[in-house]
Amino acid sequence: MPTRLICSVALVSTFCFGGCGHGLIRNPNWSGSRPPTTEKPPQLLGNPMQIGDIDQDFLWNQIVDTVDDYFQIESETRMVKSNDQWLEGKVQTFPEIGATYLEPWRKDSLSGFQRLQSSLQTIRRTCEIRVVPNGAGYQIQAIVKKDLEEVDRSLSGADGSAAVRHDGAVVRTDAALLGLPITLDWIEQERDTELEQRILKEVYGRITDVSSPRRKLLHPNPR
Repeated sequence: MPTRLICSVALVSTFCFGGCGHGLIRNPNWSGSRPPTTEKPPQLLGNPMQIGDIDQDFLWNQIVDTVDDYFQIESETRMVKSNDQWLEGKVQTFPEIGATYLEPWRKDSLSGFQRLQSSLQTIRRTCEIRVVPNGAGYQIQAIVKKDLEEVDRSLSGADGSAAVRHDGAVVRTDAALLGLPITLDWIEQERDTELEQRILKEVYGRITDVSSPRRKLLHPNPR
């Protein structure tokens, strides 16, 4: 038994220290600080994004369904691509106050800096999708604008509110005097390019992972 135990320990030591160490030494990509990585940088889509000539109703439904997951749609203007005319399509949304870390179910603020900024400040976003027909198919452009709220005073400031007095004078305690700051305007910020890429990638995945319906067989166009 002692001899078998010694042989087993020697075999395990040889396998772990000899084999593993031998593999690390022969790996030319390992610098000694951390193991090599094979992760590739994320690919960015063009904005506007060019896609092929597919069924226009199918494409429009995928765009509207994607945008509806992030914002509330205000207006839709369908694009028209025919032998007679080409008309641009547009989807416009209502301004949406940015989601905070306390609202993980909302998707209009991406994780990281965008959601942190929306948690510390009042940020609103507005999305606009343009679909431009051309000879090769369609160009889809996503524009997400960010605005910062400008108020008359800070949330904790006492300017304009009823203050406590100690000279015996009558002090009004009207609730209107103790209200929240008033929004004066919205200051335009930089575009949310991360959310634009997220929307474009989702639209691209929807129209490439499934095939569009055969319009000529199901709904033939009258001539």
